[in-house]
Amino acid sequence: MKNYVFGYARVSTETQNLDRQIDALEKYGVDQIYNEKMTGTKKDRPELAKLIDRMTEGDVVVIESLSRLGRSTKDLIELTELFQSRGVHLVSLKENIDTYTSTGKLLFTLMSAIAQFERDTIADRTREGLRAARARGRTGGRPQTNPEAVKKAVKLYYTGQYSIREIEELTGVKKSTLYRNLKMDTKEKG
Repeated sequence: MKNYVFGYARVSTETQNLDRQIDALEKYGVDQIYNEKMTGTKKDRPELAKLIDRMTEGDVVVIESLSRLGRSTKDLIELTELFQSRGVHLVSLKENIDTYTSTGKLLFTLMSAIAQFERDTIADRTREGLRAARARGRTGGRPQTNPEAVKKAVKLYYTGQYSIREIEELTGVKKSTLYRNLKMDTKEKG
């Protein structure tokens, strides 16, 4: 089975030109180029998705610059981890990175380690924050609705004289809370 060398080029707006990137990719010798004109901040990039679907182990993805591939450092690291997990090599021409080389492999191993460290740090901070909140008597989650207000809202609903909006205004009980309690009330009676 033949391995392919894919190129990926992206500019942020319709008025920008892809020629410089495409020329660099063609000079490298790519077999096929996927390109799009859309901001890198959009998660849904159809041409990048097509490229990812098409790539298989041993293929190479060539980009003019890392900034053309990732929306953010986090996004770039996630994409490189995906490439690595599929056995796809990445070449960035501007940064002179090539995961065929030991230096390129080291760089992406470091990027993956940094990404994991960042995820672990966020999880640690979240746990610490929750512990601190619990120590102050806060349990998190949505505040509980006054049970008496919920009973009143259910009674008003069963009268058939008030709309849901009116019940919300009269009792302060949200529509979702009312419906949840009506459902529980129906199960208890049924």
